Amino acid sequence: PGGDLPFLGSVLRRAECVRRCEEPRLGAVSRHRAAEEVRADFQRRVPYSYLQRVYIQLNKLEEAANAAHTFFMANPEHMEIQQDLENYKSTSGKVSLVDREARQHMEDYSAGVRHYDKEEYELAIGLLERALQGYYSEDEDCQIMCEGPQRFEEHEYLDYKAGLYEAIADHYMQVLACKHDCVRELATRSGRISPIENFLPLHYDYLQFAYYRVGDYVKALECAKSYLLFHPDDEDVLENAGYYEDLLEGTVDPATIKPRKEARALLRRHKLESHLLQVAAAGLGYAYTEPNYWNRYGARQDEHSVPSSISSEPEDGPRLSLTKKPMPKPSRELKEGGPLLYSDVKFVYNSEQLNGSQRVLLDNVISEEQCRELHRVASGIMLAGDGYRGKTSPHTPNERFEGATVLKALKYGYEGRVPLKSARLFYDISEKARRIVESYFQLNSTLYFSYTHLVCRTALSGQQERRNDLSHPIHADNCLLDPEANECWKEPPAYTFRDYSALLYMNADFEGGEFIFTEMDAKTVTASIKPKCGRMISFSSGGENPHGVKAVTKGQRCAVALWFTLDPLYRELERIQADEVIAMLDQEHLGPSEMNINPKDEL
Repeated sequence: PGGDLPFLGSVLRRAECVRRCEEPRLGAVSRHRAAEEVRADFQRRVPYSYLQRVYIQLNKLEEAANAAHTFFMANPEHMEIQQDLENYKSTSGKVSLVDREARQHMEDYSAGVRHYDKEEYELAIGLLERALQGYYSEDEDCQIMCEGPQRFEEHEYLDYKAGLYEAIADHYMQVLACKHDCVRELATRSGRISPIENFLPLHYDYLQFAYYRVGDYVKALECAKSYLLFHPDDEDVLENAGYYEDLLEGTVDPATIKPRKEARALLRRHKLESHLLQVAAAGLGYAYTEPNYWNRYGARQDEHSVPSSISSEPEDGPRLSLTKKPMPKPSRELKEGGPLLYSDVKFVYNSEQLNGSQRVLLDNVISEEQCRELHRVASGIMLAGDGYRGKTSPHTPNERFEGATVLKALKYGYEGRVPLKSARLFYDISEKARRIVESYFQLNSTLYFSYTHLVCRTALSGQQERRNDLSHPIHADNCLLDPEANECWKEPPAYTFRDYSALLYMNADFEGGEFIFTEMDAKTVTASIKPKCGRMISFSSGGENPHGVKAVTKGQRCAVALWFTLDPLYRELERIQADEVIAMLDQEHLGPSEMNINPKDEL
């Protein structure tokens, strides 16, 4: 009776209750419902950037360092803040920094995994259990926050002409999509777009083996069954669960041990949300695609790989299998050792000798005379801050940065502002480098230029004493390096389309400036290379090759920096224009430079 009135009456009473609870505690709506721009600034932790400056003025360096660190955790690409952090460490000796917005469930999870890695299973269990409690508490908060105001992206509010039930459905779908995405939100570190894959199931996966190692087979089976809710066909954990059941035989009926209630409830709710969203997508034209929230490849890749397969017939009781779970295969097979194409190019070190993967060091890529000529043209075309929006010291305040592109060199040559032959040399040697990289790494498809930059770093006099920063901080070329998480996030603002990188050095008459590879912790140096004329280092651009440049403390260090892509959609626009200039010059019979990269010069 009453049709929809009982339902709508309950909605009105709920709205009144929410309003009555909010105002006494939070004040008027205008005080606690912030504009979208303000919410975005807080999400990016912008206030901490200002807070850092305030603390500096108050001479509170420790608080300033923590504020800078908190901002940096959400903005890892921010070079100025990174440099500020290095300065704090050197001036105050402060090494441990506090992220004031850290999510406790993620901190507990990371700490638990570290203890697990050290085989400190009792400590790991305590932290991972606390991480789970924090996760489910944060999930409740996330669900509630989704019930706030929503944006109707497909409708301009003033022109919105939906009827009652359409309006309710539109709003509810926005809320439901937000709630459904809490799984991703709670698995995503600050400042990142991509979540930690398989985040919630991994808690149970670590716990099932940790409980086994401390002799609590009931809890081990409980956690194994909880993990199997998410991945019921995981052979490793199925095998483990069977083994735990055998251990409990005669003492406890394994059928009485159930997956954890909170895991069952969350997964049941998540499946229902997914069903409703897909119904709306099919019947109401609501745009929705279900993401893969429980990616099975989100597993640790170390000697104690999880999930853990336990052999049923070991020599001295149960043991941990060291078999690793297969990771997604790269889109192409990684090779190296192909021909260098040019008889004068000298091989120096391969990946193994450089303690990494997809790395090569070569000498004599260009001659001493070509280095000198390239240096002369550089002095005539380089602009301070080129490529960094005019910032003359983009990476460190202790050096001046200058650069120029191939197209600029050719235009200056065509206009007679620098020798045309010298400008053409820049173009030709970059093409020679591209061909060598493509051949050595045995790429089956064309390698395109993504960006080509002639760069010089000059030590600024009077600023080199007690210097402990880097000329270029440790980074990766196609992902955002996160040393604390031991991850590299392949997402904007990183240049995710870059596949290979190369640096061709022009001189050695400076101090410092060594190129270094590190582990993903950005601290452990795996290889150090001293630049010299004609030397080229090339490597794949991903998180497997974090690298940086040590401080240039005297003189000027110059190189041709090259980034390449296998995707023609991301070809360097200036390179295409430079190709057109070269074609025009050839038509005018101006000829190539004495670079001589014709087939007769090849091996």
